[in-house]
Amino acid sequence: MKKFIAIAGNIGVGKSTLVEMLSAKMGWTPFFEPIAENPYLADFYRDMKAWAFHSQIFFLTHRLRAHYQIAQYPGSVIQDRSVYEDAEIFAHNLFLQGHIRPRDYQTYRELYLTLVEFLPPPDLVIYLRASVPTLIQRIGKRGRDYERTIPADYLQSLNNLYETWIANFTLCPVLTVPADDLDYVAHSGHLDLIVKKVNEKLTGKEEVVFDPIEVAQAALV
Repeated sequence: MKKFIAIAGNIGVGKSTLVEMLSAKMGWTPFFEPIAENPYLADFYRDMKAWAFHSQIFFLTHRLRAHYQIAQYPGSVIQDRSVYEDAEIFAHNLFLQGHIRPRDYQTYRELYLTLVEFLPPPDLVIYLRASVPTLIQRIGKRGRDYERTIPADYLQSLNNLYETWIANFTLCPVLTVPADDLDYVAHSGHLDLIVKKVNEKLTGKEEVVFDPIEVAQAALV
């Protein structure tokens, strides 16, 4: 039976890596963030308040299309970042920072909420939770120059929005992964543990948690 998992989390937390590794381990198809040149980005960085709304509409449209394509795909898939994060985290953050005007933000929200009603939700969202020091460390390791200047307080503001969003998310089950403690790149046992928890969640087990002792034992594998 086809399953659809979306992996959510802050910048640098390890979403793409987990998508790759879980897809290989489970034999599912990975769906990464769609590559497209946002025609508003240059204008956005020049004048955020004037162009943030247009830029976010472009990203939302692109993400909605990707979600629809995943829904039509015949096999089981794992998605790198969900459509929900575009609206609930990044557009919301721009609004809070004053880059999207209240009237435009209200229009954006109404569009998002209306369109999401027509999309089938994932069977599971995996939320990678990590502290800002962990995010900064992992961002540094992947060596993208344009990410090195991301301020810690910006990452914290996104973390706060992620926590609020995930606490109120009810469209499908959520598996929260303690990414500070789990290094699935360095320890194959940690990846196996995540796969075990994913299968437990997908088969309907009510409470699925990562026990610290279990995590420590998995690091020895």
